[in-house]
Amino acid sequence: MQISEITQKLSHLLEKGAKLIHDSSENELKSKPSPNKWSKKEILGHLIDSGINNLQRFTEIQFETKPYKIRKYNQNELVNANHYNGANTDEIISFWLAINERIKKVIELQDEYTLAYQIEINEGEKSDFKFLIVDYVNHMQHHLDQIEKLHN
Repeated sequence: MQISEITQKLSHLLEKGAKLIHDSSENELKSKPSPNKWSKKEILGHLIDSGINNLQRFTEIQFETKPYKIRKYNQNELVNANHYNGANTDEIISFWLAINERIKKVIELQDEYTLAYQIEINEGEKSDFKFLIVDYVNHMQHHLDQIEKLHN
């Protein structure tokens, strides 16, 4: 997959996500399918947290020692600590769109050399920066598909 295809897919997903959120009522956005499952707003919040963490990764990989070690983050704890379910919907959709526009710009600046930067996902498990970028976009698609299923 070429950089232009990746950024085009990311743009499409941002449009899709914004539409899914805007087409939902506040009650639909806050409704949890079960106590231990995320609401649409919490899924969007998780995508914000993912964006924050990946923007940092995508930026740091430019200058940190290689292989760049991927630091994990506590997904559930971040969603809870940020209280996304009670957050203003316009604020969180704007933040999600903004951070992903910045991520898209960082991705567009990459070339074959930087895309080959080595990363360490887990102890002994290595890949490259391009894998990380593609995985980020696919992760977003997975969660937007979840929001869409909750929509119907």
